[in-house]
Formats: sequence, C-alpha cells, structure tokens
Amino acid sequence: MGWAVAFLALLTYCTGIDGQSTWTQPPSSSVSPGGTVTISCSTAQSSYTIGWHQQKAGKGPRFVHCNGCSNRGEGISNRFTATQSGTTGSLTITSAEVEDEAVYYCGSWSSAGMWVFGGGTQLTVTGQPPVSPSVQVFAPSEQEIKGEKKATLACLLSGFHPPGFTLKWKVDGTETTSGVETTKATKQGDKYLASSYLTRSDSNYGDHTYVCEVTHNGKTFTKALTGSGSC
Repeated sequence: MGWAVAFLALLTYCTGIDGQSTWTQPPSSSVSPGGTVTISCSTAQSSYTIGWHQQKAGKGPRFVHCNGCSNRGEGISNRFTATQSGTTGSLTITSAEVEDEAVYYCGSWSSAGMWVFGGGTQLTVTGQPPVSPSVQVFAPSEQEIKGEKKATLACLLSGFHPPGFTLKWKVDGTETTSGVETTKATKQGDKYLASSYLTRSDSNYGDHTYVCEVTHNGKTFTKALTGSGSC
C-alpha cells in the first residue's frame, strides 16, 4: 500500500506545479461500451506537457499517455491518446471497454521531481443514461444541540448515476469548508448515494440559512434549510 500513501501525498500537492498552477478537470464522465469519450483538463501554465494516469478501484495509479510521448504506459492500448493545445490537455479513449472504468488524473512532471495532479475524473462505462440525484438536507437533532453543544447538518444524495459529483455548503450565501465532511459515492444497485455533513457550534447554528449545492453531470441542484430547522 506504499503507492497509496505516495499518491495521496501527490494529490495534496495539486495546487499546481511549483505551487503556482491549478489543474481543472471535470469530476465525472461516462461513455457507452464501444463508444468514444474525451476527458479534458486545463492548467494555468502553458509550458508544461500534460500527461494522464489511470487508477482503477483498489489498485495503484499507472501512467497512460502524454502529449508528444511515443510510448504509452505498460498494458495501455493505443485506444488511449493524449493531446494538448496550449493550456488544455485531452485524453481520448476509443472503442471503450468496461475495463476502462477508472479515475483519470491529468498532471505534469514538476521541477521538484514528482508528478503533480488534478482532482481526477471518474469515468463510468455503461449504457445507462445519466440520472440526477435526489438531494435532501436534514437539520441537527435537539438532543445533539442541547447535549453536545454542537449542530450537525446532513445532506443526502441518492439515486444518481454516474458517481462523480461536487458538493458545496453555503451559509447565508457564502461557501464554507470548515466543519465539512463529504463521503465518496457508494453504489446501491445500479445507482449511487453519498452524504455530506456540516458541523457547527450550537451558538453558531441558529438564525442562518444553509444551502447544500450539488453539481452532477453538468447540472446544479440546491436544497436549503434555515437555522430553525424548517426546509
């Protein structure tokens, strides 16, 4: 599991090359078996060659291809092709197979002697059309507020496909990251579910409006809750 520790360390350094460049890529993409899909990635730095890595569930990451590279990673077929135009890189996969389902990370080799990655794009290979999530927000319990002197709001996403999504909590219209914990999507039947939690002190809970904002398959969904607990 040494690769997991090393890879997580690299992902924490994804603010960019030498701490200056930001990598942006979509959280998810999907394709039907036999189809063609292109995953894009952009960066603020134009002087770096953008490459791609693949990570399947439970396995370590492996190099796929990079713009201008004559060779692909070990075991990677020529169905995978990386290209680049200025600050935008693309990975095109033709004749998609179920085995291609994985997270694909764009990145580049930094002057620090390591790969620097974006947040990753979850590719789902399926003939199933996208299904939007049902979003629900739940207020903290009175027992928690009175007994533990804290308030935990929950945002539940259910019944969606493909699994990739992004989620933000907003308090009175301003995004907050403090006290936020979000799970990864978990498969339930042929769809997915996930949850996110926002914990506040009891004194900071009331008289505020909380919004759970979810982006899935290019669409944004919001659900609001007031500090009094009414939806």
